[in-house]
Amino acid sequence: MTSSTKVTWPPSLWAATAPPPPLLPELQGDLLADVVIIGAGFTGLSTAIHLREMGIGATVIEAAEPGWGASGRNNGQVIPTLSGHDPSAMVARHGAAGDRFNHVLKDSAAYLFDLVRKYEIAAEAEQAGWVQPVHSPGRMKIAEKRVKEWGALGAPVELLDRPAVSAMLGSDAWYGGFWNRTGGHINPLALTRGLAGVALQLGAVIYARSPAKAFAHRNGHWRLTTAGGSITAKALVLATNAYTGEFEKDLAPDIGRQVIPVLSWQMATKPISDNVAKTIIPGRQAMSDTHRELYFARWDARNRLVTGGAAMLPGPGGASLPKPIGGRLVKLWPQLGDVAFDYVWSGYVGMTPDRLWHPEVPGFPRFHRLGPDGYAWVGCNGRAVALSVSLGRELARAIGGTPVDQLGLAFSDPKPQPMQEVVRRLAPFALPLYRALDAKEI
Repeated sequence: MTSSTKVTWPPSLWAATAPPPPLLPELQGDLLADVVIIGAGFTGLSTAIHLREMGIGATVIEAAEPGWGASGRNNGQVIPTLSGHDPSAMVARHGAAGDRFNHVLKDSAAYLFDLVRKYEIAAEAEQAGWVQPVHSPGRMKIAEKRVKEWGALGAPVELLDRPAVSAMLGSDAWYGGFWNRTGGHINPLALTRGLAGVALQLGAVIYARSPAKAFAHRNGHWRLTTAGGSITAKALVLATNAYTGEFEKDLAPDIGRQVIPVLSWQMATKPISDNVAKTIIPGRQAMSDTHRELYFARWDARNRLVTGGAAMLPGPGGASLPKPIGGRLVKLWPQLGDVAFDYVWSGYVGMTPDRLWHPEVPGFPRFHRLGPDGYAWVGCNGRAVALSVSLGRELARAIGGTPVDQLGLAFSDPKPQPMQEVVRRLAPFALPLYRALDAKEI
């Protein structure tokens, strides 16, 4: 058994504060398993937990360490919606399967917090709700539509006028909005490591520092290979999302090439004094608004405001970000005074736009059958925390034999993006378009 110190972690708040990781072996030799799962993030570990709860063996293969990828680098907001599409859009795209997905998504935040409580995971979990304020009067139409559609599904959503949002957020910058009481925030790396610990306690096996080189279905079984060995299994789950091609470009080319990995920067301030902190998001909700160049913030357990942003030219380690993002925070909350950041880090978001030349239109999540008892999903589009945990349950149910028409998985064929590498490099330069659209009333 070897130490986790071989992996270089990002200089994140989460890496500095999460409980230590489990000590995990590398894969050596040729093994047999019931199910092999590629990726030890939220989806892969949730799948393993739910398989073990069903009495099915689960073996997880991780290229680095649990939570090294997007699951341990994000802002930690637990949001039970998609980033840009409402329930009606998912139904229009996938029919009855889209409706089943909507019900899974509706309950995803509550399910995550219930799982944390069930297994007593130390993840700094705060189910304080999630609020989406609108940044212009005309965008109240967005909030009204979302409250109507999610409310019809039974979600605990509420429309908020401008005074209500001002009181909830401690700022007059927005014009109203809506909130969902089931949302909140967590320390994402702490949650990932906690899920890994639960999976191990339930009897799952996790191999770290073992990038998958290839997998294929032959003679009624899946066979996965790494540099150190192989696993032959009855079923396989690919749970790598934005990092699908990062360690092995051709691991799953049809899946990986439909994702545009976009760099997202996260930032954590120095601890804010109690007398100021109690005036900013006093109820400690998670907040992300209607800007395409997203404004978002939440508190951590140590009175740090955790936010972030994007940049066309971020500079080494995001050096160009503290000044504009700090200025944004002061504009929203002047009581902050001078803002300084202790942590700046980044990770990839898996974007799956339908039309590359309209990057302002968010993509949909994509679910795929790789072959007999082989499954994958990609395309979090910035909303993976709550959704991924619930999708792990759905993938485990699929492997356990639940009929497709009872799953919240809207399957489709992969559609690789043309010129994916070019678009990936150009993606940050869509920021001027986002800003122009944000400034335009609707």
